[in-house]
Amino acid sequence: MSLLNDPPLDFPRKVIKKNGRGRPILEEYEIPEQAKEAVLKEMYPFEGVPSLSETRYDLHEGKNFLVGDFKVIREQDVNYLVSPYYYSSGGTAIDWMPARSEQD
Repeated sequence: MSLLNDPPLDFPRKVIKKNGRGRPILEEYEIPEQAKEAVLKEMYPFEGVPSLSETRYDLHEGKNFLVGDFKVIREQDVNYLVSPYYYSSGGTAIDWMPARSEQD
C-alpha cells in the first residue's frame, strides 16, 4: 500500500462523510465475503497475514475483534485496512495486536 494516491479497489463504495461542498472525503468499500481473503492478503502491511477467522486486538478501541470483520476505507485518495471499530477509535491494521484474554 502506497501512502499517496492509491488506485481505487474494484468494489462499490458507500459515502460515510462529505466535505462542506458535498464531495466524499471518506468512503467504505462494500467487499463481498468471497473476496475478503484476497483483499486482506493484498492490503495487510506485515508478514504473517492473519486468517479471517482469527481474533485480533485493536489497540485504540481496547477490544478484540474477528479479522474477517475488517473494513477497507478510502480517505484522501488512500485505501486503508481498518478494524471494525475504525469509526469510533481510528484503528488501522498497524494497530492490530494478538488477541487479549479478558484477564489481560
